[in-house]
Amino acid sequence: MKNQISIIIPTLNEEVHIKQLLSHLLENSLAENVKEIIVVDGGSTDNTEALVKKVLDSFSKTENILTNIKFITSTKGRAKQMNTGAKIASGNILYFLHADSFPPKNFDQLIISEVQKGNEAGCFKMKFNSSHWWLKLAGWLTQFSWKIARGGDQSQFITKSLFNDIGGFDESYTIYEDNDLIAKLYERNQFVVIQEWLTTSPRCYCTNGVWRLQFHYWHIHLKKWLGADAQTLNKYYFKHVLVKK
Repeated sequence: MKNQISIIIPTLNEEVHIKQLLSHLLENSLAENVKEIIVVDGGSTDNTEALVKKVLDSFSKTENILTNIKFITSTKGRAKQMNTGAKIASGNILYFLHADSFPPKNFDQLIISEVQKGNEAGCFKMKFNSSHWWLKLAGWLTQFSWKIARGGDQSQFITKSLFNDIGGFDESYTIYEDNDLIAKLYERNQFVVIQEWLTTSPRCYCTNGVWRLQFHYWHIHLKKWLGADAQTLNKYYFKHVLVKK
């Protein structure tokens, strides 16, 4: 069976990034490797949907460029949206990508190469689009295989068979769903960090302040380590962290 990737992007009011991201994906991958791009929207009230259509229209007559871009709607919640996309995905490799994260050139070939080696799940190392020294350091640390250095902004590839075997994303998590899935993969010793840089936006740090947000992230990790359930983490996050879309 030919390895092909289904890219799944959860969105909620992503008009600032979605057009640029889709163009980036189309220009930095081969149509033969990417089965489809599935944008799963959680109820945007901005121009996200219109911009997805605009990208599709602009590339529709370009040779050797993937034009199978789907825009679907789902119940709000990143875990729910990504599971919804996974259910209709027809590729044998799922690639979950945040709307403000831009993978490296030839990301598709890099992912398929790892799957061919027997690595069924993993991510890219990541750098923030920021000059702040802490964010530069935090990004630099993502090249290592430590579980503590992982996060959803690094993106996540996983074979569809392994994803289904694990049970997908736990929809009880409004936040931390990526880390929950990653922890399950680490338990199976099934995770690799591809040594190419993905670039992501520091927008949540800009909204909350670097140190304030980092403190709350550490607090969430600590709560989870001490046994907090999904509801407790969700409640803490929305009490202390501002989310600007």
